[in-house]
Formats: sequence, structure tokens, C-alpha cells
Amino acid sequence: MHKHRGFPSRLPGTDYQFTIRRPGKDGATKLVARERFRDRRPADRRADAGFMQALWEAFGEEPFVRGNLDAGRLGWLLGREVVALDEPFDAEDYDALLQINLPLARQSFPEIFE
Repeated sequence: MHKHRGFPSRLPGTDYQFTIRRPGKDGATKLVARERFRDRRPADRRADAGFMQALWEAFGEEPFVRGNLDAGRLGWLLGREVVALDEPFDAEDYDALLQINLPLARQSFPEIFE
């Protein structure tokens, strides 16, 4: 499992996790795209924005491996602002290649890209 050095481990001042410390005993947790509803709590929205900002600062428009990025947090962006580059995509692979979908990310989180 690739560890993204310098990537924040969590949203500052909260328990919203961005990375994991070690690989799971049974392998990588499956990445599942999660639906973001309009009535989500403000803290959840801040966590999404904080994670997207960390992704943008760490990787920009370049592809990146999933590595130690938290599956739950990635799930809130997967299939929209973060897309899989591998064909076929293995949702349980720590080496899966991902990339920020810049047009949609700019639309969803304009404050990050101003």
C-alpha cells in the first residue's frame, strides 16, 4: 500500500479521517460511490471540501494511486469529482489509479479553485 507522505491524516480540528495507517487484514476496503444529498450536515460538507482541497494540493490534475486514502471519504467523491482511470476498475485495489475530474470538481467546490 502506497502511503501518501505529507497528505493530511484528517480534517483539522475534527475526527473526519482522510488516510489510514495500515492496510486492512482482509485487503483494501471496497470503494463505493456514495450519494451526497442536499440535507447533509454542514460538518460533512466541510469534510468533503477539505478532502477535495487536500487532493488538489497533493495531486493537482495528475493521476494518483488510491494507496492509504480513506475509502469512506473517497466514496463521497468517487464517480463524480474523483474518477477511476483503470479499465476494468478494481474497487478493492490499493494500487487503483484515480484522478480529479477538474470540471466537475470546480463546479462542486468553487471555493477551492478560486
